[in-house]
Amino acid sequence: MFIQQQKLKKCVLIGHSMGAKAAMTVALQSPESVSALIPVDNAPLNATLKKREKVKKQSDANKILEDYEESLPIRQFLLTNLVRSDDEHKTLKFRVPLSVIGDSLDNMADFPFSESDGVQYDGPTLFGRGTKSKYATDATIPAIKRFFPNAQIADVEAGHWLISEKPEDFRQVNHHPNFRSINSIANNMI
Repeated sequence: MFIQQQKLKKCVLIGHSMGAKAAMTVALQSPESVSALIPVDNAPLNATLKKREKVKKQSDANKILEDYEESLPIRQFLLTNLVRSDDEHKTLKFRVPLSVIGDSLDNMADFPFSESDGVQYDGPTLFGRGTKSKYATDATIPAIKRFFPNAQIADVEAGHWLISEKPEDFRQVNHHPNFRSINSIANNMI
């Protein structure tokens, strides 16, 4: 693991989206390596990602993305990753082949622990979440608390891309009363 390779003793881990799942996994697998945890807009649950049909118009791709992202500027940014295929169908495709992504869909949404495992990370944990996002809703709080009993929740009025949508609001999470214990740990490590 990177933490051991770099000879780090204790780390404050922060991760967004799938990175949040990676950070949560490290905290649950190696709690002795983690002094505090900050998962951003994801929850410790298995989720299903939908597969979609091939699209030929950017407006169709935009409609698909609307299910996942409310903000038009962010959808427009994501759509810049589409290119037109060279075949006679001229369908739109992502720069990273969807076959690669498709083969990994189940694993991408997976979480390697179940509630019956009884594993927990008891260190300070702050879940940052976008209030307009579908990934870390109020319905996920019981699962969050089962895996991370000391977890606190800090909301930013934004969608899933809260860090880029509202960077100053996300930065202000540092001043959130629930964040003080994590902040003091981080400051003592520097």
